[in-house]
Amino acid sequence: MEELAESNGRRSVRMADVAAHAGVALGTVSHVLNHPEKVSPHTLERVRRSIDELGFVPNSRARALAAGTSSMIAFIVIDLGNSFFLDMARGAELEAQERGLNLVLANCDMNTDKELVYLSLFDAERMAGVLIAPLPSSADDQWRLQEWQSDVVALNVDASGRGCCVTTDDELGGYLAAQHLIEAGCRRLLFTGGPFSLLPIADRYRGAQRAVAEADGVSLELLRTLQTKPADGRKVGDALAARAADARPDGVLAATDLIAFGIIEALGVQGVSVPDDVKVIGYDNNRQAWESTVPISTMAQPGEEMGRHAVRLLVDEIRNPGSHEHEHVRLTPTLIARESTGT
Repeated sequence: MEELAESNGRRSVRMADVAAHAGVALGTVSHVLNHPEKVSPHTLERVRRSIDELGFVPNSRARALAAGTSSMIAFIVIDLGNSFFLDMARGAELEAQERGLNLVLANCDMNTDKELVYLSLFDAERMAGVLIAPLPSSADDQWRLQEWQSDVVALNVDASGRGCCVTTDDELGGYLAAQHLIEAGCRRLLFTGGPFSLLPIADRYRGAQRAVAEADGVSLELLRTLQTKPADGRKVGDALAARAADARPDGVLAATDLIAFGIIEALGVQGVSVPDDVKVIGYDNNRQAWESTVPISTMAQPGEEMGRHAVRLLVDEIRNPGSHEHEHVRLTPTLIARESTGT
């Protein structure tokens, strides 16, 4: 049974006291603490009111030891400087709280070694489970190859061979972004981004290729970048501004909003107008997309929804190990048209 000794020397408040006060069975109190989704809203409110009035504080460590697990889940993300991942974390935290779980957030800062250190640490601490938005590169990533005690759900990468995962359809997103530029009158398109070991970027390029193949009189140029940062975009912008106007693309699809932000900044310094001379669309709906001097059209990824889906999959795997089936949830990106494409 769970109980907490009070510092003033009075008898500790026990789960049995809460049950008696609320007029429910002891098992109902346990469900409120551990599986609130199994309790009706009316009963949930009554038990929580009794918990508050009696000052009962559940001993989560004792509960974790008794259950062989923890009420904590961890979320490892590759870059907290990208608001897309912050949206994921926000959605995951909200869903976790609604299910009686607490979320610990770790930023690996685009470092695969750090990613593995965090995953090993959380696994050793016997977290209830781990969410990971890893560097989405090849299928032989180390985090996939090792066996973990904790259940693991991946975001933003197809890990269907390893377990549950939540992604967006990046190929469709690239297709829709290129199609938007074509519909805006662009005929000389350029896709820029990298590295192509990041599978979402490769998928976005493949989608752009498909859109161009379906259109008459439209060409597609590829200009790779080393990373996905504004500095990479500024290099692209400088290179494009140095070209003669008739050799310059009239539509640029940047693999990320950060790259698009840098491109627009560099073009502006060189006197090339966006969207009059060159139209630019990004990807992610990062905060840079609306903070740019020219608001950036983009493909918005449902980060918060992704985080919520990931927690639901993780909770089902934790609580129903015998019946749980691994699932790949694929969500759809949404076009947001802004000034950078003349809309």
